[in-house]
Amino acid sequence: MTRYADIPKPIRSGLVVLDPDHGTPQRVIVLQFNPDTLERAIAPQSAGDGGDASGGGTGSGDRNEALRLKGPAQETWKFTAEIDSTDQLEIAAPDGIHPQLAVLEMLVQPTTAQLRAASRLTQKGSIEISPIEMPLTLFTWGSKRVMPVRLTELSVNESAFDVDLNPIRASLSIGMKILTVSDLPAGHRGADLYMAHLAQKERLAAAARGGGLGALGLGGTGLVTGRG
Repeated sequence: MTRYADIPKPIRSGLVVLDPDHGTPQRVIVLQFNPDTLERAIAPQSAGDGGDASGGGTGSGDRNEALRLKGPAQETWKFTAEIDSTDQLEIAAPDGIHPQLAVLEMLVQPTTAQLRAASRLTQKGSIEISPIEMPLTLFTWGSKRVMPVRLTELSVNESAFDVDLNPIRASLSIGMKILTVSDLPAGHRGADLYMAHLAQKERLAAAARGGGLGALGLGGTGLVTGRG
């Protein structure tokens, strides 16, 4: 039997649910297949956004704010995850992929215990009930992308079923928002994890090779500085 011991095992992407107080993993969700594509949108928090929103060049914003940032950029991710129990026929799956779907759905659902606790407070006449806090969730895409996120979209397309109508194949459209220090309170573990993610991005940017003005067709510094 031919063995390929020297072939590295591929790293899987996934989600890690953390205890926000102690930072210990409560659950690790490994995606069965790495998504083929990732869609990322990065929107800067510019202080002078209101100045020329029309694009006509007649904005009334403070010119001193044009190059200022109010905080970290707002970044969202979208990808499609595939779950297929027929790819693992050696593993018994009496419920199909119900458990895998339920794990992901519980990332955007409060638990029955939390709902009952809120209901008891309501029955006791509590005037104000705080919204239910969910566990801290991290999205991992290799060692260079580990970031705190909040799921903003979860759309499920079930495409095959067993004889008991348990789903056995599905694709999930998952949308996430990266949580930054602008989203989390000071001292929150998620804020520290975001800072570590941003520091990693800074290290990668520093490793990029710089170019020269000649490659842009600019022969001297005068065209850049505005001095002829």
